[in-house]
Amino acid sequence: MGAILEIEGLQKTYAGGVTALQPTDLTINKGEIFALLGPNGAGKTTLIGLVCGLVRPSGGKIRAFGLDMAKDWRQARARIGLVPQELAVDMFEYVLPSVAHSRALFGRPADPAKIEKLLRSLSLWDKRDQRISALSGGMKRRVLIAKALAHDPDLLFLDEPTAGVDVELRRDMWQLIGELRDQGVTIILTTHYIEEAQEMADRVGVIDRGVLQLVEEKRALMARLGTTEAKIALAKPITAIPASLEHFGLAIEDDGKVLCYHGAGEGEVAPLLKALLREDIDFTGIDVHESSLEDIFVDLIGRNHHHNKEAAR
Repeated sequence: MGAILEIEGLQKTYAGGVTALQPTDLTINKGEIFALLGPNGAGKTTLIGLVCGLVRPSGGKIRAFGLDMAKDWRQARARIGLVPQELAVDMFEYVLPSVAHSRALFGRPADPAKIEKLLRSLSLWDKRDQRISALSGGMKRRVLIAKALAHDPDLLFLDEPTAGVDVELRRDMWQLIGELRDQGVTIILTTHYIEEAQEMADRVGVIDRGVLQLVEEKRALMARLGTTEAKIALAKPITAIPASLEHFGLAIEDDGKVLCYHGAGEGEVAPLLKALLREDIDFTGIDVHESSLEDIFVDLIGRNHHHNKEAAR
């Protein structure tokens, strides 16, 4: 598992003095799906634009496939695919020639069978003779994906791939991303749909206000920051928590009718229920909520904004 992309001290400040990306270090491993999570305007698109050569860096280095992007840009870029957020495509082109042309642009030999297979996988084959302008928004998005994949890239960037698309297309895209990964394609996707990162990613980076706040394996992140909350409805109200249950850190709510538990993982809930039964505390119901990546993300971004306000005072 070698590094396919290495970013060191990469930054971007625009002419007006707006810093879109603070100095950033990031290594992407071959064959992984990396999700870059952040609110709109956080710097996700800038980071992708810098690597794909659409934005000129203010500082730092980018190496892709072991090549220095400043020196061997053309050679490295030929192995990168980009599905932009905007529908940047000639609306008067026809689907099949447009996708075939994208392959030729990167100097790849014509391969009608490969293009057909790609269009079929994206449910575009029966639209191959249509003008792009005649397609629905979801189908236009599929054309963008086909164009990005036409030259068999080893590294694929998906900038907000499912923003504003219907649920069916989102599911299809998730399936396609999974298939590409199985073929050995490395995928970096930006998203503010947290379920997308939770569903797809091996690792997650959180970016906010141009700063890469953290990069961590998804499972490790959820284990480290995830919490379990359990609300236990009691058969009879209690006025105090027995000494034998104090180590669970319980709180009494709703005039003693509900016990509330906050913990680092769901493994504690079963021992708690057994302990309640040992104390003859009968319960009529239990509601368990495990934090998702969304809870972690909102908490993290909220916390950072709070710190920024405190620091500014």
